[in-house]
Amino acid sequence: MHSQHVGRRSQPNRRALLGTIAGVAAAGVAGAFAWDRFGHDSGDDTTADGTGTGASARPTGAHTFERLSGPDRTVARAADGGTLATFTDGARTAVLTGPARTFSEPRTTEARVTTDAWVRLLPREWQQGMEKSAWFKTWFRKALVDTSPDVFAVAFQYSSAGARDKRNADGVRYAGTAHFGPRNSKVSNPLDFAYYDEQSDFFDYLGVPWDFPDGTRVQPEQARYGCVDCSGFQRLVWGYRMGIPVHNTNTKGVGLPRRAYAIAAYGPGRLIIPQTDERPTDLGVLQPGDLVFFAIIKDRPNFIDHVGFYMGLDDQGRHRFYSSRSAANGPTMGDLSGHALLDGTDFYARGFRAARRL
Repeated sequence: MHSQHVGRRSQPNRRALLGTIAGVAAAGVAGAFAWDRFGHDSGDDTTADGTGTGASARPTGAHTFERLSGPDRTVARAADGGTLATFTDGARTAVLTGPARTFSEPRTTEARVTTDAWVRLLPREWQQGMEKSAWFKTWFRKALVDTSPDVFAVAFQYSSAGARDKRNADGVRYAGTAHFGPRNSKVSNPLDFAYYDEQSDFFDYLGVPWDFPDGTRVQPEQARYGCVDCSGFQRLVWGYRMGIPVHNTNTKGVGLPRRAYAIAAYGPGRLIIPQTDERPTDLGVLQPGDLVFFAIIKDRPNFIDHVGFYMGLDDQGRHRFYSSRSAANGPTMGDLSGHALLDGTDFYARGFRAARRL
């Protein structure tokens, strides 16, 4: 596998937003974010990072499995026919139905996402018939009652709107408020996409050297400590935290490559919406946790240069995503310098191009 050292890369000039940027009303305490079990306040049975201790809302009795297509997948159903979980052929992402949670970010948006989807990773890519295997039966039995942080909860542990620090036994801060990158002195408009610099990967956030499987060893940049750009954030959450392999190139390899366009083209799992240089019209194929990709460079309208993950419908019935962005200076579901929406006529919606299920 070809290897290359992660360093500064030249970037096309990002597109400046056209038109007026509407202000975002901040409800609640400025700079705060919330992630609560639906129907309870944050002081009840859920902490800010999503570790729940309340009773599971998932049925644990008899269940059946059904095969569906578009994409090919296996759906686990409860005795009443309700969906317990969805497993997509070729992907490790499993979406389970569980206690509803509400995600909000008053600093950057009035929107809220209330969802009963819990996004977890299978130990291997799903294939038809795996529901009959011994390993899956053990895994599924535990997953149905698991309320430990899932992908959504882990991602919000880096919210730019405020997340408390977490350190491992070696004193490394592995979670806490993340920023997008160091200040770019060449850009004066804080709503410009280049106001904070790109190129910060997960090891920059951690502040530790990293050895990749191809033998490449990279050193973090001190100025990028605590920072992750859009693809670096996905590698931090899905790779470092959830265990999907990462590699140090933008070519084919095992796991997640470095940049958004490479993840779209060569990442693990399967494409749910292929890149056709056109804006997708069918959003019904998406499920929570799917990576969504955008072409947002003025002079390269079909070049994928941004990635987030799909959260589902917000309280206005809009398709909302979560990503690390310059205007919010880190991970956000908010609407600064473009609404975090896949539908409608706003900036990111117009630039939406593809989706991948890991």
